[in-house]
Amino acid sequence: MKKILLIEDNETVRNNTAEILELSNYKVEMAENGKTGIAKAIAFKPDLIICDIMMPELDGYGVIHAVHKNDLLKNTPFIFLTAKTERSDFRKGMELGADDYIVKPFTGTELLNAVDSRIKKHELLKEDLTPEPEGLSYLMEASGEKSALQFLIQNRNTNKYKRKQIIYSEGNHPNALYYVLKGKVKAFKTNEEGKGLVTDLFSPGDFMGYIALLEGSIYNDTAVALEDAELAVIPKEDFDELMNKSHEVSNKFIQLLASGITEMEKKLLNIAYSSLRKKVANAILLLQKKYQQKKEGDFVIDINRESLATIAGTATESLIRTLTDFKAEKLIDMKGNAITVLNAKKLEQMPN
Repeated sequence: MKKILLIEDNETVRNNTAEILELSNYKVEMAENGKTGIAKAIAFKPDLIICDIMMPELDGYGVIHAVHKNDLLKNTPFIFLTAKTERSDFRKGMELGADDYIVKPFTGTELLNAVDSRIKKHELLKEDLTPEPEGLSYLMEASGEKSALQFLIQNRNTNKYKRKQIIYSEGNHPNALYYVLKGKVKAFKTNEEGKGLVTDLFSPGDFMGYIALLEGSIYNDTAVALEDAELAVIPKEDFDELMNKSHEVSNKFIQLLASGITEMEKKLLNIAYSSLRKKVANAILLLQKKYQQKKEGDFVIDINRESLATIAGTATESLIRTLTDFKAEKLIDMKGNAITVLNAKKLEQMPN
């Protein structure tokens, strides 16, 4: 049962509104002013807040400001309930982050449509993108822009890449957002001596090339297919249009695309300060975490030694010697390029 916090100083409006919501199977908590409303929001943790603007103690603008400053509440959908209909009032509320307005007097249908819509859109934005072209559709559906959604789907090209084929190159300007449909891809940087360092790994459901698009800069690494792969290509103009469709959607998209930055920093720290054995163990575990489809059974990855060496941040010869040691210790097994993880726990506990 979804929980709604209703903040309204008029007792009649408050009780009537709560009754409509409860009849529609929502659990409702009520507050008679903004100050009390904030305290109840923290304790109640609602799925949606409906708040009047003109109230004693603390008005609606103060409430939404406080909500967005609180880490526990800042992503809660927020609807203003108000008799104020001036354009400047609407603009002020939207600039503060309101998701919708309901203007008094309102019907029960108007109230429930607004509530259902906001809760549904919030749930869509919490969905993980699936490794299908429809993954992006969740975001567009949440924005309510059906025509833009259809445009993106109908005009999307799918490119096929052979193993070792370059998708984009370091130093080039981006003209598209890439979405992995099938296969595995790595991104790497190369120094002046031609030695590479893997900066990221991609699998179905991942977006690629977004950092350069968001920064308006050049690619800072090169992406190449680790195996035959298929990628959806979303033109830069369509990506920009999507980002501008909705403040709510753009925040979700940025959060989704930027989520790997902290992980990348951890990997670089590991490469800089870990022993050779730990580097190789961590590289194998990283591949397992990224590409293992099923939890049960041994994990097998087919990857050439040069690529694995760049992921581990070591020389190919050193990697091969370490893999041979791991095989002798029965931590892994090897057949050709295929590596089977036999004891992930011992790899995780590898001393530095």
